[in-house]
Amino acid sequence: MKVLIAGLATETNTYSPIPTGRASFEESMLTRTATQEPGNLFSAPMIEWRRMAEERGWEVIESLAAFAQPAGITVRKVYEEFRDEILGDVRAHKPDIFLISMHGAMVADGYDDCEGDTLARAREILGPDRVIGLEIDPHNHLTEAMLDAADLIVEYKEYSHIDSPDRARELFVLAADTAEGKIKPVMRDYDCRMMLMMPTLEDGPAKDFVTAMKEREGKDGILHLSLTHSFPYGDTERTGMRMLAIADGDADKAAAVAEEFGRKLWDLRHGIKKDFPPLSATLDKVQASNEGGFVLADYADNAGGGAPADSTFVLQEVLERGMKDVALAIFWDPLLVRMCTEVGVGANMRIRLGGKICEASGESIDLDVTVRGIRENMTQMLGETGMPMGTGVWLEADGVHIILSSLRTQCFNPSAFTDLGLDLSDMKAIVVKSSNHFYNAFAPIAHEIIHMATPGTMPSDITLVKYTKRDGNYWPNVENPFAD
Repeated sequence: MKVLIAGLATETNTYSPIPTGRASFEESMLTRTATQEPGNLFSAPMIEWRRMAEERGWEVIESLAAFAQPAGITVRKVYEEFRDEILGDVRAHKPDIFLISMHGAMVADGYDDCEGDTLARAREILGPDRVIGLEIDPHNHLTEAMLDAADLIVEYKEYSHIDSPDRARELFVLAADTAEGKIKPVMRDYDCRMMLMMPTLEDGPAKDFVTAMKEREGKDGILHLSLTHSFPYGDTERTGMRMLAIADGDADKAAAVAEEFGRKLWDLRHGIKKDFPPLSATLDKVQASNEGGFVLADYADNAGGGAPADSTFVLQEVLERGMKDVALAIFWDPLLVRMCTEVGVGANMRIRLGGKICEASGESIDLDVTVRGIRENMTQMLGETGMPMGTGVWLEADGVHIILSSLRTQCFNPSAFTDLGLDLSDMKAIVVKSSNHFYNAFAPIAHEIIHMATPGTMPSDITLVKYTKRDGNYWPNVENPFAD
């Protein structure tokens, strides 16, 4: 058996002003030896696929792995170059199984559905009898082109995305069983007509829903269940939540179970939807408390959703209130990082921070700071996978601690602070530029975690997102999108 593995992924915030070009991939991952390098969120599946195939004595061909930090629309020629390189390998090797790690919400100039486009071209090369398997992030736009071209689509179940290696192992087994004639997978999806960001690791209905999906798999012919959470910050016709079921040879059963779980999700919607408090009310609560260890999420400036990661709204209010023992991470400012590395640890500087990328970044802030820490080649862990941070810098401005990075990335882990020498146990509040990927790592050290409705390119109120390519018939934008 011959297996070809590849990866091509970025999450496209179509409202982000940051273009995704070749340099964006080069600074994250652009390689043909991904399985010989430390795994990240999107390359970890390739590592698992190689290991599992080689354990069976199968031939493995490793193609391109190209991954970029979420940002704006991908440059057309860059997408086409990477896509065509992978397809060239598919054409040259004609594998029995083609497995690819993608995001599911990649948009390039001229291509609203990069995943569907890539898979459709691969299917044209391979014909109907070879197996194509796709692993994607749940914040995707599940399209008909993807469903038509792939035999199997498996999505991460957890948000935070700590389970990409687990899902990779599941996908490999399903693909191998398909290639060996043990199963005949058929996929059907159900339009939930909802749009929510749905964390799954906290106790509650979202976590219970994921547990129910896992318990149903492997029973009564159901091979796999996935939930597309939606990525609300990508403007496409298919933006929205969808339930996906894979059944063994029974399309009607797949459709029925997808609808069953989709309707179950609809019934849970009010318990899943979170209304976040505004920034000012959150800081009032922190200041009024005698406790420390508050972890506050700057939701709307999450680099992991394509935001600039240089907004100053939270920092500005912290400074205006005269708050102390507050730590904030991670500000993307490669120029300032370079200036700090030039002067070194211990230096006092007058700096201008943030507010550089767009109007949603707020105004730049001028501060007198001391450089407290510098470290190169930093990595944060997200579950089993490492996420590069580049050079990190710790600045202090009279009891306010600010973490910078040379690479644009969200704050996944307390190590973004502690690896630079900052003791978080002394902090009244820790502010993370992240929507939810931070949760699993910070929960053990937090007195309380609060997601804030901050300004930025990713508003927590999804009804504020202005779409041009999809209609407004989704909850919570309308009370009953099934009315007609």
